[in-house]
Amino acid sequence: MTIQTAFNISVVIFTVSNLAAMGLELNLRETLKTLRSARAIGLVLVWGWVVGPALAWLITKVLPLADTHAAGLLLISLAPTAPFFPLMVRRAHGDMSFAGAFMLLTTIGTVLFLPLMAPLLIKGLTVDTWSLARPLLIMVLLPMLIGGAIRVFAPSVAEKLLPVVKILGGISLLVVLALTLYLYGRDMLGAVGSFAPGAQVLFFVAITAMSYKIGFGLQQPQRSAMALGMCTRNIAAVFAAYFGITNPPPGVFVMVVLVVPLALIVAVVAARIFAAAGDRTNMDEHPG
Repeated sequence: MTIQTAFNISVVIFTVSNLAAMGLELNLRETLKTLRSARAIGLVLVWGWVVGPALAWLITKVLPLADTHAAGLLLISLAPTAPFFPLMVRRAHGDMSFAGAFMLLTTIGTVLFLPLMAPLLIKGLTVDTWSLARPLLIMVLLPMLIGGAIRVFAPSVAEKLLPVVKILGGISLLVVLALTLYLYGRDMLGAVGSFAPGAQVLFFVAITAMSYKIGFGLQQPQRSAMALGMCTRNIAAVFAAYFGITNPPPGVFVMVVLVVPLALIVAVVAARIFAAAGDRTNMDEHPG
C-alpha cells in the first residue's frame, strides 16, 4: 500500500465517522420542530450559500491570492458547519435544538448546492455535477442519516456507539493530518508566506460577525449557533468533494487543510465571546 492510498483511505474513514457522529448526536424530533421555522431555514440558506460564497469571491478579488488558493477558498465557502460545531455551541451557551436543525440543514444544503455552485464559482474546474455529488451523498449525507436513524429508533445503541465513533473520527483526523504533512508539508509551508491563511481568517471572522450581528429577530443563543455554524467548515464534506474533482491542483488541497486549525481558533474565540454576551443578556433579563 502506498502512502497516497493510505491517505485516501484515512480521509474516507475520517469523513464517514465524523458525519456518523453528527447523526448520532442529532435529536431528530427536536430538530424537525425547529425546522418548521421558515425564517430560520431562509437565514441558513442565505448565509450559507449566498452571503458566504459572495464574501469568499470578494476576498479573492481584494487579496492577491494564487489561483489555486482562491479556488480552495471558494470551495470551502460552500460547506458550512464542522463536526466539532456542537461542542462550540455548548461552549457558547447556544441553543442546542437550533444547532441540531442547523447541522442537518447545512449538511443537506452542502450536498445539494456544492456540486451545483462549485463549477460556476471556480474557473477551470473539470468536474461534472454528479461526480461531485456522488461522494457527498455516500460519504456525507448517508452516514449522517444512518446515525440519526439509530438515534431515533435505538437511542441506547446510539449512546454506546457515539463515543466509539468519535474516537475513530479523532484518530483518523490525526492520521489524515500526519499524512497531509508528509505529502503536502512543503506546499503548506509555502502557503504560510502567502495571503492564503489571512484570506481564510478574514473570511471566518467576517462571516461569523455578520451572521451574529444581523440576526433578523433570532434570540442570542440562536444567533450564537448560527454564527458558529457559519464560522466553521465541514472539512469532511470538502474532502469528499475534493476527491470528486478531476486532477485537482495541490494548492487547492493546501487551502482545504488550513481550514482545520484556522477555523477552530476563530470558533473557540467566538464561542467565548458569545458565552460572555449570553451571560450579560441573562443578567439584564433576570437581575438579582
